[in-house]
Amino acid sequence: MPAFAGMWALMMTAMMLPSVAPVALRYARMVVRPKRVRIAAFVAGYVGVWAASALPAYGLMALGDQAESAGPPFATAAASAILAACGAYQLTPLKDRCLTVCRSPLGWLLRYAGWHGRLRDLRAGAHHGGYCLACCWALMALMAVFGAMSLVAMVALMGIVAIEKLAPAGERVARGCGVVALGLAVAVWWLPGLAPGLHPPEMMM
Repeated sequence: MPAFAGMWALMMTAMMLPSVAPVALRYARMVVRPKRVRIAAFVAGYVGVWAASALPAYGLMALGDQAESAGPPFATAAASAILAACGAYQLTPLKDRCLTVCRSPLGWLLRYAGWHGRLRDLRAGAHHGGYCLACCWALMALMAVFGAMSLVAMVALMGIVAIEKLAPAGERVARGCGVVALGLAVAVWWLPGLAPGLHPPEMMM
């Protein structure tokens, strides 16, 4: 578990860096010196939230491994359930709300700048990280379907997260991804190879 937590934290940091960097730069303009220390604390709080998500991620991966070991029907059912959950969440008001905060964080950044105390920057980073986690957890869960160690899956999901948060049509992209995930949740019953994380090539033979 400790090794997985460290690997997960590094992987999530790399995947979220393109979308959190603009927020950190905005925050840097709002705080007084020492800027480097305060930005480091902000980023540490943000990364800490994603590191904490390693525990549920580990549980999901373990369940995926059990489903894979139980045989193709169970693996397919697990893949379909994860895809359906992701697709459904992408279409919820909660996803919209969290994505709105991630896309337009200025209001919260102004609040953060007014916070006091030694841990204010750490708290601010953790608070923003919480919104980011609530926005993106469903997409990250797809790593279990497409392969936790798949570089292609990681790059693709990183791109989707960045587009959702930074592109003008980010909200439509988020909803479109939800519809696609729901479609894949059905299609995987006929094409189990769509879930390589739960249907490795040797299982398909």
